[in-house]
Amino acid sequence: MILPRPRRGGEGRGEGELVLTGYARLYLTVVFWVAQLGRDERLERVNMLLVPKAVVARLTLPSLLWTFLVTLSLPVQADFTIASKGKAGCVILQQPGVTLAESNAVRELAATLERVTGATFEVKQASDAKAPKRAIIVGPGAVARALFPEVALDKLGPEEWVMRVKKGRLLLAGGEPRGTTYAVYRFLQDQCGVRWWAPWATSLPVHPTLHVPALDVRSRPAFEYREPYWFAGFDPQWKAHNLANGENHRIPEALGGCVRYKGFAHTFYALVPPDKYFAAHPEWYSLINGQRTHQNAQLCLSNPELRDFVVQRVKEWLRESPEAGIISVTQNDCHGACQCPNCKALDDAEGSPSGSMLAFVNYIAEKIEPEFPQVAVDTFAYQYTRHPPKTIHPRPNVIVRLCSIECNFREPLDDASNAAFLTDLKTWSQICRRLYVWDYVTDFSNYLLPHPNWFVLGPNLRLFREYGVKGVFEEGAYAGPGEEMAELRSWVLAQLLWNPQLDDRALIHEFLQGYYGSQAGDIIERYLQRMQDASKGFYLACFLRKDAPHLRFQALAAAEQLWQQAEQAASQDPDPEKLIRVRIGHLPVWYACLSRWVSLRKECREQNAVWPWPSSRKALADTFRGVCQGVPGKDWTQVQVLNEGGRRVEDFLKGFAEDPPDSDSATKP
Repeated sequence: MILPRPRRGGEGRGEGELVLTGYARLYLTVVFWVAQLGRDERLERVNMLLVPKAVVARLTLPSLLWTFLVTLSLPVQADFTIASKGKAGCVILQQPGVTLAESNAVRELAATLERVTGATFEVKQASDAKAPKRAIIVGPGAVARALFPEVALDKLGPEEWVMRVKKGRLLLAGGEPRGTTYAVYRFLQDQCGVRWWAPWATSLPVHPTLHVPALDVRSRPAFEYREPYWFAGFDPQWKAHNLANGENHRIPEALGGCVRYKGFAHTFYALVPPDKYFAAHPEWYSLINGQRTHQNAQLCLSNPELRDFVVQRVKEWLRESPEAGIISVTQNDCHGACQCPNCKALDDAEGSPSGSMLAFVNYIAEKIEPEFPQVAVDTFAYQYTRHPPKTIHPRPNVIVRLCSIECNFREPLDDASNAAFLTDLKTWSQICRRLYVWDYVTDFSNYLLPHPNWFVLGPNLRLFREYGVKGVFEEGAYAGPGEEMAELRSWVLAQLLWNPQLDDRALIHEFLQGYYGSQAGDIIERYLQRMQDASKGFYLACFLRKDAPHLRFQALAAAEQLWQQAEQAASQDPDPEKLIRVRIGHLPVWYACLSRWVSLRKECREQNAVWPWPSSRKALADTFRGVCQGVPGKDWTQVQVLNEGGRRVEDFLKGFAEDPPDSDSATKP
């Protein structure tokens, strides 16, 4: 039998609401009642572990007595048996009129439960309310409505889902298009213990006997757009399993689909290509230093003829892609705002170039709305347009994506070092109905370099939620496998994007244990904390262009020792892939050592310390190369790209073909 995991914050009727089953209500009421009357210290420790402090603080003796009596009068529902000793304890019902995604969810539910329990689960087609007494009913169809009339299935949001046990039946259902799929996947995760760590790493526990509690759970996402943009998170099946719904690497309709953009970023020149239009219409492009140009430039956003041209182009794009719910009208990835008198006058009056940008985008959004009332126009608050305008507000059908690229990513975004960004976030949240955030969660100049931002992921997403952000794009290392702690960040972010109130430290611990193995995971967790401590006070940009304290000898030597211990622990794990994963995880420390070899050797000598790496730089480079080459047949083990610019491993290693002169006898291999 598997005991249900304590529900993490927000996995209830609404975000952050606690939901208790019949048995749990009875048990906790008795615990509180006895603890209050007897002031039993041991029992009080139990109640504080199980219930939020805010709940305990509100409890009084009269309320406890009343709750106890009321609870005793309530019917207590029995647990639901999935399987017993390898035999199915229920059937799975598929209702008439199911969508493709719902029918696929039924098949995956049956197949996964079979792998977990060893039982074979029959899938039946249900046509009326005369369903078997022991059944899992999937989807919000007629049978579900008849048997669970108290659940307003027709009012569920497009990604909202419910799990409910009643009279020997379990309902897994949600709104269209993704709610039911999410109900099935979250049931397999939270109640059956399945984890989809990465596209190549799934944990499937073995439970021949499997019970779930008398569930009454309702959940909806904190953010309408959720994208952990890491190579490790690109697989559509992985995205669906972990409830991500972003545009990139689209999820097919068979898995519930995803949010659809037309264009995605930096679309000015895709809409108005200079090679086609600059010669005839130079006035459509930026005036910079007295000349019209399209080199490192933008559009002339105040030009009325250009505005109407872009309106027609946007309409053409949307007619080509009727599935799109968002269209990107976004500045190029450079500065070069137009300085013509009209654009400059508007920007000066509004206190920011976001003035002319938002006036332009509002015009487009207003003109396309009659034909495309369900489409939102997306634009950026990025670099020179990040600061909001004084008086112009986005129209209701405009999305503003606020970008955090200048920030200190070691600290939460509400830290004093990020005060300017926080001010912009607050102001945009007050004037924009659909505010999105484009956040940055890697070092783009060195994908493999240790980047200690692991412990701000949760606080930042909670901050975004606090300020009403509707969607989040978390841009990580996207060029290939092997980037520093990529799998951890993509999985943890996916969980937090659904519910940022989850304990992010607990999620990190859970991932490390599951992906690397329990013993190696504990050691790697110590490594993360060690690097976090070593980086204290450092402004951690997403393009590292200077030395950093966590990349000095003392910190890296300690990190190397921890990774050596983690490799030793993983080598004892019965799953040989654990060691492969740990060795790939070790690469960032070697990368840092190779990049800083001479200075690290000098520091080691000055500190009269022990050198933890091979005394030969070439030998370490060869080890690095061997791990990067990976395991034949396992593409995810083959590390090739080292930064956003496309630097290859072999290019990096060319400089280490020979050892530098080093007679450092004080450093021992």
